[in-house]
Amino acid sequence: MVATETNHLLKGKILCFSSRNHHMNIHHSKTCSLSLLNQMQISVPRTLVFASANRKGEAESCNRLEAISSDKASTDSTWSFDFPESKLESSPHLDSESYLSGGSITDQNVATVLDKLNALRSHLLASEKWNASRLHSCDSKYLECATNLIHYKALRSLDIEQLKSHLASLGLSSLDNNNLAVLSSLDAAINLLTNSPYNSKQNAVTESLSNAYTKKQKSKSAKKNDKERVLSYKELLLGKPREGRRTHIMVTVGKEATESETFITDILKAGASVIRINCAHGNPSVWGEIIKRVRRASQMLETPCRVLMDLAGPKLRTGTLKPGPCVMKVSPKKDAYGNVVSPALVWLSLTGTEPPAHLSPDATVFVQDRGFLAGLQIGDSVRFSDVRGKKKVLRISKEFDVFSSTGFVAECFETAYIESETELCVKGKKGRRLVGEVVDVPPKESFVRLRAGDLLVITREGSFDDERSVTTLTPGAHRITCPSGYLFDSVKPGETIGFDDGKVWGIIKGTSPSEVIVSITHAGAKGTKLGSEKSINIPQSDIRFKGLTSKDIRDLEYVGSHADMVGVSFIRDVNDITVLREELKKRKLSDLGVVLKIETESGFENLSLILLEAMKCSNPLGVMVARGDLAVECGWERLANIQEEIVATCKVARVPVILATQVLESLVKSGVPTRAEITDAANGKRVSCVMLNKGKNIVEAVSMLDTILHTKLVYKKQDSVNLHGSASHHKEML
Repeated sequence: MVATETNHLLKGKILCFSSRNHHMNIHHSKTCSLSLLNQMQISVPRTLVFASANRKGEAESCNRLEAISSDKASTDSTWSFDFPESKLESSPHLDSESYLSGGSITDQNVATVLDKLNALRSHLLASEKWNASRLHSCDSKYLECATNLIHYKALRSLDIEQLKSHLASLGLSSLDNNNLAVLSSLDAAINLLTNSPYNSKQNAVTESLSNAYTKKQKSKSAKKNDKERVLSYKELLLGKPREGRRTHIMVTVGKEATESETFITDILKAGASVIRINCAHGNPSVWGEIIKRVRRASQMLETPCRVLMDLAGPKLRTGTLKPGPCVMKVSPKKDAYGNVVSPALVWLSLTGTEPPAHLSPDATVFVQDRGFLAGLQIGDSVRFSDVRGKKKVLRISKEFDVFSSTGFVAECFETAYIESETELCVKGKKGRRLVGEVVDVPPKESFVRLRAGDLLVITREGSFDDERSVTTLTPGAHRITCPSGYLFDSVKPGETIGFDDGKVWGIIKGTSPSEVIVSITHAGAKGTKLGSEKSINIPQSDIRFKGLTSKDIRDLEYVGSHADMVGVSFIRDVNDITVLREELKKRKLSDLGVVLKIETESGFENLSLILLEAMKCSNPLGVMVARGDLAVECGWERLANIQEEIVATCKVARVPVILATQVLESLVKSGVPTRAEITDAANGKRVSCVMLNKGKNIVEAVSMLDTILHTKLVYKKQDSVNLHGSASHHKEML
């Protein structure tokens, strides 16, 4: 039996339904249809449409759902699947408990289950027919994926828990065990029951069912074909994974990749197979240098590596803070009494020459004069005056040859502050004198430190110094800018606001066309730093973004000619996909991989429709679970369920999934992972790719993740279910 609620009463329409022993057409008559449906033990929604099946099990007739198939429905961002919320209720003749307690399986029991399976099959075929316009517009390579997704959504629209229980009683697996081929799985169960010999001896019937189940429903070749299809879509987007593992490792890199000759090579050697560049940071010259190094390292190592470039999207971020002073602090380690325990280690070399990988200096000092470095010797004392005018000394302790150059490790036993143009001097015996100058000291990172109870004023970029600014009326408030006008045009007092992926939370106290005043409600015990270009989330606001910003469209030109994949941020509905598809078509980028980043509640809720819309183009397709923004937008307590739902939906549609945000984050930042991070990383085997964010221990993190993904989980082999055993044994196994 199959039914669906529609937006309009289908008066005068023919309602068709089929069962194993019945095939009839019913006019839309409440008295007639309800009485017959009640006899079949099917709960009925107010408005119904049915599909009938012929003897071959194919859809013979099916009324098209006009509300979905219309032109308006196919372009309106609010259209959705229209499946019934009906139940395939339990039959008084079918009691799974009686099987478990030793009752016999009869013709009537099996026939009743078969009726329900045929009704369910008709429902799936009807849903396929109703969504024919969507399927017709899909690219041929995705037609099977889209069809399976629609079948899955139709299956999920019904409450079939009782039916699954009855199938288990007959020795059959759950209908949702093989979501890679929903209709095929259902057909296998129907064929099994249709062809099984019925008799009153439970043991004989159960054994027959088990044998047929083993031969048909668990066909190795069928499952192998399904898995091969999934692998082909994954390889189309990400390429072949490393030998010995199924999951790719993606690493986010930035400008630091251009400052080291070995960085890219090291992470590829450690196991990375995809490099990610965030277009929200850097510029084409930096991106181009990174990509050049990736291609060179990949060719040298003979290791395939693809490049993903994320478009910045309409994400709200804090503005750029004025850089701090170009000064570095060098400080030795001290005990609780302030006594020096060990000196600070300083790497001293030519500009751009990084220390060897096995060294972890406390500070790096660059000089330009090769003659100065060439004259240094182990044991020399390098003297200088720091920014405070205090005399300090660096003692040379080790020498290293690095890339046709020389570098030194020096020890410093006192705290010193060093800036660019600081003069370094060495005086030796026999009038030996060396003089060098410090260069390229990076500016200190600027930030505001926020604590609970603080006030934060967010200002439009460009109006920060306005004399009429509200900030003049809020002395002591921290100040920061935001370059996006969406924030100031949409927020209201009383709404919550989060910063830096939820590290800081506050409540909006006041707004104006150019400012937003926030009262901080949650931050770290010692305060939390909020710096430049950190995320801003307003989960309660009805803020509406455009799909692609003007910057995204400009960057897409560069991405299309340099990268293998483009990441599209903050996808919310099908309109965003429509705009993207048009831009790709304009630029003839049919081979460019497309990764849809799901990081909002609306994006999650519209995921199936978004996938169907994306399948209209031929581009390789993938989905990224961006857990950072997703947790803030949807709530921490919902994140696990949302992640599982996204992975399940994408698996049904055979779309590769990339798991992102905070994977092995403690290891990346501090060098030591948490226990929870290890199990989280191990769960990455269930998806196509796991992404690591940048950090000082990224090479070690990639290596550990590679080891985890290579490790095979060993399960204790379960004894097969003894179908001839006692009722208590049956219950325990089920």
